[in-house]
Amino acid sequence: MAAAATLVVAGSTGALAVTGLSGDEDRTLPAVLPTVPELPDTFGPVDGTLALGTDKGREWKVSVNVWRAPRDTADARTVLDAMAGYGEYPADVRTPSDLVGKVAYFAHRSTEDREDTDGDHSQFTLISQNLVPAGDTLSGTDVEAASGPLFPGDSAERLVVGHVAKTAQQVTCSWKDGTTTTIERDEFGDINQNEMLIRDPKGSPYSWFVCLAPRGTAYQSVEVTGQTSR
Repeated sequence: MAAAATLVVAGSTGALAVTGLSGDEDRTLPAVLPTVPELPDTFGPVDGTLALGTDKGREWKVSVNVWRAPRDTADARTVLDAMAGYGEYPADVRTPSDLVGKVAYFAHRSTEDREDTDGDHSQFTLISQNLVPAGDTLSGTDVEAASGPLFPGDSAERLVVGHVAKTAQQVTCSWKDGTTTTIERDEFGDINQNEMLIRDPKGSPYSWFVCLAPRGTAYQSVEVTGQTSR
């Protein structure tokens, strides 16, 4: 969200890697081609919209790109080339073999440009990224989340993006003014304006959620407050 984004990990092994802006120049990049050839859709990421809305008259959206786990080194080279075409580079990958058997995800925030007058431009920011084994899981009340401002230039950490176990049915975000926001699990797969739900992007080993603090307050804490035993 910003270079100073806050990371909160409760009862977990720390699978959420927080990053700065997507244009950070000191990030080490793997040796992949800068462009990607025409590839079947199966080589692209699964783009999962997590939440979208309008705040102060400006549109915002949070989404996650989930890349499948390559089967072998040759397959990993193809996936890395495809990632480069999207401008996405897994930070912990130095050689294609590092990607084999692992799912890569990149969470993004896009917001309407304050200076834009025709609605055709937005600011795109990388919130977090990580590389995890394809069979990785969270369990119980494990929750991993990053907080930061909703719009570039804002100071209050109002936006919270994180993931939980597939069994989580409810997440509660607490704000510094003493209020809370409760997020329930998505039952229908619809994405509606200003609707926050726990969602399951295809290919992700975790469920994801987004919380937004009311204007005038900021992030305090987050916890799983409801789960199933399945």
